[in-house]
Amino acid sequence: MATRKTPAPAAAEPEPATCPTCKGSGEVSRTVRVGRKRRTVGRQTGLCLTCLGSGEAPTN
Repeated sequence: MATRKTPAPAAAEPEPATCPTCKGSGEVSRTVRVGRKRRTVGRQTGLCLTCLGSGEAPTN
């Protein structure tokens, strides 16, 4: 009588590293300033230019 072997689990792909600039969110916040005295009126979010919004660290 032969014993059955269970197949070995497939090797999981390593998780990509998160972007150091946006910390994986894909967005960055910048302070919005207006007027001649450049007073702060709030914050504005935008696309991370390092990872282009993917949240993953660039490979090169």
